Amino acid sequence: MGGAMGVELRLLGPIEAVGPAGPAVLSSARQRALVGLLALRPGLPVTASRLVQALWGMDPPRTAVRTLQSHLTRAKQALAAAGLPGLLTGGRIGYTLAAGPEAVDACRFEALVAAARAESAAGHVAEAVSGLRTGLGLWRGEALADAELHGWAAAEVARLHQVRLAALADLWDGELRLGGHADAVPELERLLVADPGEERLVGLLMLARYRCGRHSEALTGYQRLRERLAETLGVDPSPELQRLHTAILRRDPALDLADAPGQVPAQLPSRPGHFTGRPAELALLDAALPPGGDAGHALPGDTDAGTPLVLVSGPAGMGKTALVVEWTQRVADRFADGQIFCDLLGHDEATALTPDDVLGHALRGLGVPAGRIPTGPADQLGLYRSLLRDRRVLLVCDNVGSAEQILPLVPPTAGSLLVATSRHQLPTLDVHYALRRVELDALSLGESLTLLDRVLGTARTAAEPGPARQLVDACDRMPLALRIAAAKLTSRPRLAIADLVAELATGNRLDALSVPGDSRSIRAVFASAYRALTPAAAAAFRLLGLHPGPTFAVPLVAAVTGTPVTDARRVTEELAAAHLVSEVASGRFRFHDLIRWYARECAGAEEPADARTRAEERLLDWYLAVADAANRTLTPGRDRAPVHARHPVPDPPFPARHAEVLAFLDAERANLSAVSRHAVDRGEDTAAWQLAYLLMGFYYSRGHWAPMLEICRTGLDAARRLADGGTEGLMRGQVGVACIQLQRFDEALDALRRALPLMVAAGDAWGEGSVRNNTAVALAALRRFDEAVAEYEAALAMHTANGLSRDVAYALNNLGDAHTRMGQTDVALDYLDRALALVRTLGDDRLEAVILHGTGAAHLGEGRYRQAMELFDRARSTQRLIGDRRAEVDTLNDTGLAHLGLAEHAEARDLFDQARLLSRAIADPHLEAVAMTNLGLAEFRAGATDAAEDWYQRALAVRARVPAVFEEAELHRHLGDLAESRSDAATARSHRDTAIRLYEKANATAEAAALASAL
Repeated sequence: MGGAMGVELRLLGPIEAVGPAGPAVLSSARQRALVGLLALRPGLPVTASRLVQALWGMDPPRTAVRTLQSHLTRAKQALAAAGLPGLLTGGRIGYTLAAGPEAVDACRFEALVAAARAESAAGHVAEAVSGLRTGLGLWRGEALADAELHGWAAAEVARLHQVRLAALADLWDGELRLGGHADAVPELERLLVADPGEERLVGLLMLARYRCGRHSEALTGYQRLRERLAETLGVDPSPELQRLHTAILRRDPALDLADAPGQVPAQLPSRPGHFTGRPAELALLDAALPPGGDAGHALPGDTDAGTPLVLVSGPAGMGKTALVVEWTQRVADRFADGQIFCDLLGHDEATALTPDDVLGHALRGLGVPAGRIPTGPADQLGLYRSLLRDRRVLLVCDNVGSAEQILPLVPPTAGSLLVATSRHQLPTLDVHYALRRVELDALSLGESLTLLDRVLGTARTAAEPGPARQLVDACDRMPLALRIAAAKLTSRPRLAIADLVAELATGNRLDALSVPGDSRSIRAVFASAYRALTPAAAAAFRLLGLHPGPTFAVPLVAAVTGTPVTDARRVTEELAAAHLVSEVASGRFRFHDLIRWYARECAGAEEPADARTRAEERLLDWYLAVADAANRTLTPGRDRAPVHARHPVPDPPFPARHAEVLAFLDAERANLSAVSRHAVDRGEDTAAWQLAYLLMGFYYSRGHWAPMLEICRTGLDAARRLADGGTEGLMRGQVGVACIQLQRFDEALDALRRALPLMVAAGDAWGEGSVRNNTAVALAALRRFDEAVAEYEAALAMHTANGLSRDVAYALNNLGDAHTRMGQTDVALDYLDRALALVRTLGDDRLEAVILHGTGAAHLGEGRYRQAMELFDRARSTQRLIGDRRAEVDTLNDTGLAHLGLAEHAEARDLFDQARLLSRAIADPHLEAVAMTNLGLAEFRAGATDAAEDWYQRALAVRARVPAVFEEAELHRHLGDLAESRSDAATARSHRDTAIRLYEKANATAEAAALASAL
C-alpha cells in the first residue's frame, strides 16, 4: 500500500498525504496542490518554474516564486508533523517527493489497469474484471479535486480521467463477456450522463440493452449519438459502432452471449427511480406468484396450482413497464432458475418481434447456444417447454403488440411465470388461458404528489403546494408526464412550479411535456399507439378529439364520423383495446386529458378544415336531436325550439320512455355545459339557446340546477346576440326558473320581470303566461301570497284564453298550492280537483303526480294524515316510475310528515333519510337541509334529543351555504323547543327570538305572532 517510509499519497480525489502520525494538515489549497503536483512524479525533481506554471498559469504574479517558497516551507512542516520529515526535499534542479510509485494511488491505479488488460488478453476475463474493480475502487472523486491547476498539470489530470474512462469501459466490456448485461445497463447509463459522446460506452450500452431484450432502446442509444455527433462535429459514429447498429437491426446471433454452462439468466432491467404507489396492482401481481417448491423448484403438485400468465395493460405513459420491473426485481429471488426480459416492440408493426424471434431470445436466455437452437418452430417450442418444465423461471415480455407474440412462451407448469405488458387488451389470451389481468390507469392524487415529492424534494413542493396540485392535474396524473415535468424542474432548480404550470396552461402542452435528448416524450408514446390503428379507428380518434365533453357513447361516435352505429361500435372497441380511450361505464368512454389533446392535434394536422367543420356540425346536430327527443318525452307540449339538423342524425339512443331518457342524460350530464359553451365558441348561438330550452325537463326531474343555470345564462347571451326579443324573453324566463330552484328568489324575480315586457312586445301570449306563472312561484316562495295569487290568476286567464290545457292545469295546481300555504284548504282543493280532472284528459303522468302531491299536501295541512299518505303514495309511485327525483324528494318529506303526525316515528325517520340521500344525489342542498330538519323533528318527537340536536345543527350548517329564511326560522323554533325540553330557558328564549325575527323577515307574520304570544 505505502512506501518504505510508511507514506501514502492520494491524488484520486481530494489530495491527501498520510504518514505514520496520520494525515498531514495541509491548510491551504496551494499547499495541497504542491504535494499533489510533486506526487504526480514521485522520486523525480520538478523545477520551480514548472510548479509556478502549474499553480498560476502563463501569467503568474511577480511574487510567485517567493510565494511558492512560503508554501513549500509550510508543506514541509505539515509533512514532518505527520511523521514524514524529509519527504519533501529541494535541490539545484528542483523539488522532489522522496517516495516510490507504490506510495501514490494514481500510479497504483495505472499499474492495476495495465495488469488487467494483460489478463484480459490472455483470456482471463474474470481476473481482469477483478483487477479493474480494485483499481477503480481507488478513486474517491475527481483527480486532484481540491487543486486549481493549469498547463501541464491540468493536462495530466485530464489524462488520468481518460485512463479512468477507458478502464470503466474495459470493466463493463469484461462484465458483458461474463454475462453481466443486466447490471451493466444502469451503470453505463450513469456514465453516459457525464460523457454522452463516448462512443465505446454507447456501444457497450447498446450491446447490454440488446442482450437484455431491450432492442428498441439499444437502437435509440445509437440514434441519439448519431444526432449529437452530426450536430456538434458534423461526423458519423465510428465504423465499428455502425457495424454494431447493423448487427442489432439484423438480430445477429453473434451478438448473443457465448454459452456459459450453469449460468443463470438475470436479464431484468434496473429498478425505476422514484417508483411510487400502485399498492393494489402490486398486490394483484403478488397473488400471481407461483406456489413455493423445494430448493426453488416446482413441486409435483404445482402443475395446476395457478395460472402462469399475467397481463399488465393500460394506456401509453401509465408506467406499465415501471410497475412490472419494480415488482419483478422485488420477487426475482423467488425464481431460482433465472429471469428473462424481452422488449417485443409491439407498438410498431414494422419492428415488432415475431413469435420465432421471441422464442429464440428465450431459448438463448435459458442457455441454449445459438448454434444449437432447432430450426423448426415446433422443435423450438418443444425444447423451450422441456427446459422450463422443472425450473422456476420468470419471463417478462414488454410492449406486447399481439397475443400471437407470446402464446408460445406461456410456461407449461405453474412453477414459472410469464408477465406481459401491453397497450392492448389482447382478449385472445383469455380464450387460451386463465389469464390474470392487471389494468393500469392514472395515479391517484396522493400518489402523484408523492412522486413529485420524491423527485423534486419535499421542500420544493411544500413551498408551492397549490401549483404542485395544478401540475398533477395538468399532467393528468400520468406517470410519464409527471416524470417529464419533474425532470424539467429538476434541471432548472430556479424554475417555479407555478411557471411550469402556466406554460402547460397557455402553450402546447405536448411540447411542454418533453425533455431534450429523450425520445420518450408524451407525444412520441401516444403517436406509437395512434399509428397502429386501422384507418377508420384513426379517423374516429381524430374527430372524437373535437368533442368538448369528458365522456362519449357509441351513438355520438356514429354521428361525428357519419357512419352506422355498428361501424362506430367496432372502431370504439378498437380504440378501447388500444387503451386510447377508457370505458368508464357500460358503453361510455373517455379520453385521458393528454390523449384528448393529442387527438385534437392530430385532427388539426391531418383533417382538412372543412372535414373538422362538418364533424363539429354533426356533433351539435346530434346533441340537439337528443335533447329534442328527450324534451318530447319528458315535457310534451314544450315546442318553442324547432330543431333542423344539417346532417343525417342517428336515431335517438333511447326509447321514448322517461326512465331510459333520464338514464341516458344522467350519463351525459357532465358534457352538457361543455357542449353549450362549445356551441357559443363556434358562433352557433341558435344551438346554444335551443339546448338550454330543450334540456329544461331533464333538470326538472334530476336536479343539479347550478350547471343548468350556467346553460341558461349561456343561452340568454346567445339570444341577445341574435337580437331576437322573443327568444331573449324565453331565455330570461328560464334563468328565472333556474334561480327559483336554487333558492335565489330575488335574482329570479329580476330575470322574470325583464322577460315579461319582451314577451308582451313579441306578442307571445304563452310566453307571457309562463313568465307570470313562474313569477308567482318566486313570490310564493317569498311568502308574498297575495301577489302570487294575482299572478297565478293572470297566467290562468291567459292560458285558458289560448286553449293551452297543460299550462291551465299547471296554473290551477299552483293556485291550489298557494291557497294551501295560506291555510285556505277548501279553496285549494277546488283548484286541485279541477287541475286533476283536466290533466287526466292529457295523459301527462308527470303533471298528474305533481297535482296528486299538491292535493295530499292540502289534506296534510288539515291533519287528514291517512288521506294525505294515500295521495302521496300514488304520486310517488309515478315519480319513481318516470324517474322524477326532484319531485320525489318533496313527496318523501311530506309523506314522512304525515307519519310523524300519526306518531309513527320510525317510518317517518326512514322516509326523511331517503329524502336526504336523494337530495344529495341530485345535488340540491336546500332539500337536503329540509330533510335534515325533518329528521331532527322526528328524533325529537321520539324522545332522542341528542340525535335531534345533531340533525338540527347539520341543517344549520347547510343553511349557512344555502340561505332560506323561513326554513331557518323553523329550525330555530325547533331548537327552542329542544332547549325547553332540557329546562334550558335562556337558550330556548334565544332561539325563539331568532325564529320570530326570521319569520318576520320571511313575511311569515302569522307564525311570528303565534310564537311571540307563546313566550
